[in-house]
Amino acid sequence: MQPLSDSSDPLITAFPVALKSDAEAVLAIMPAPRHRPLGSFSVVVEGRQVSIPERLYNDEPSAGAVASLSSRQRQLLNCLYSRHHDGMVRQRHLQKVIGSTDPWVVPFVMRLVGEYVVEILDVIRADLRDLAVPGTRAHLAYGQFIVDNPAFFARTQRQVVSYWSCYYRASYATFRGYPGCTVLDLLRSAASDRAGRPWPSLAPAAARVDGYA
Repeated sequence: MQPLSDSSDPLITAFPVALKSDAEAVLAIMPAPRHRPLGSFSVVVEGRQVSIPERLYNDEPSAGAVASLSSRQRQLLNCLYSRHHDGMVRQRHLQKVIGSTDPWVVPFVMRLVGEYVVEILDVIRADLRDLAVPGTRAHLAYGQFIVDNPAFFARTQRQVVSYWSCYYRASYATFRGYPGCTVLDLLRSAASDRAGRPWPSLAPAAARVDGYA
């Protein structure tokens, strides 16, 4: 595994080293943060470790500033703002990159799977339906990411179940009806095909769904 980029800026180390100059161009147009990014999570992307902020506190740049970026740089910008502290901002920027299967985009989408905003889970469920189709780019990209990051995906599965249990039981009486359950099923299917074996489910068993706590 290659080390993190030698840059200490957490918005640069969120991407593989090969994208450092693009990430620097994005950082140059972003307004100064109100606070430094809060927390981070580390994953492996194409054999390289990246460290992605849990939350950013930068206001969004102007439309004119965004227009000055290349298409790749706009993609990185949208990835970063999918970590914004405002859930509506996260959702808006997610919708601009979720169609991409570039490997550095995948962890940003995956992290949102493990969060609590059900509207974002609805977007992911609707836009990643190709995960169910073996051989599609999404199926391959997400399957490979999970195989490379099994502990991260295990944590994601537990988070999805926990947020349903804590916040969404009134709206979804069983875990099976919760959007996050469908997303996990799709992701496990992709991982199973990539690994050549069934991927373990950490969701409550069907017989225990109603009583899970």
